[in-house]
Amino acid sequence: MRPALILALLVVLAGCGPAISPSVAVTPGSTPTSIASGPRISAPPVTPPTPPGNDLPAFACTDASGGTTGVANAIAARMDEQVGYDRFVLQLDSIVPTFTVKRQAKPVFSTGASGQTIALVGTAGVLVQVHSATGAATFTGPTDIVHPEFKILQEARQTQDFEGYVSWGLGLSSPACMRVFTVADPARLVVDFQTPTS
Repeated sequence: MRPALILALLVVLAGCGPAISPSVAVTPGSTPTSIASGPRISAPPVTPPTPPGNDLPAFACTDASGGTTGVANAIAARMDEQVGYDRFVLQLDSIVPTFTVKRQAKPVFSTGASGQTIALVGTAGVLVQVHSATGAATFTGPTDIVHPEFKILQEARQTQDFEGYVSWGLGLSSPACMRVFTVADPARLVVDFQTPTS
């Protein structure tokens, strides 16, 4: 048989044979599930601090106390100026232990066990004292914060961190009514001083 005839016969036989279809249909743009993707790394969720909210106590021209029985470490302190009030915040690591916030006629405070006194900026004072607390190994940031431009709260200074007592003296430009409350997550003791409306 001639080679050309053999070739023609093979072409005819191949055309009459069964059709071969692919075993897997592939859609353009699809990704096979058998191909592993790279590791998916996402940042752990960070819970923002709980804001104080709108249900705050009223301002009162009296001393205050409160807190929870327990021990905590002081972490940081800060001052802030807001519309209608100046704020002092003492942040702790777990809870706000029992505390007292007492008004004074002058911004003069005893410093720890030494008995020495210091005078802060202002003409009136408030002593914030937290019991069963320390900041010796945990406190970060300044321990003397001065803002003479604030209307009422002008200086906050740590006066004691000794034998389970953490104290802060607050120097005020004039006596002022205050509201004292605690906030969780993170644990904070907040002291607001009402500022003049004008």
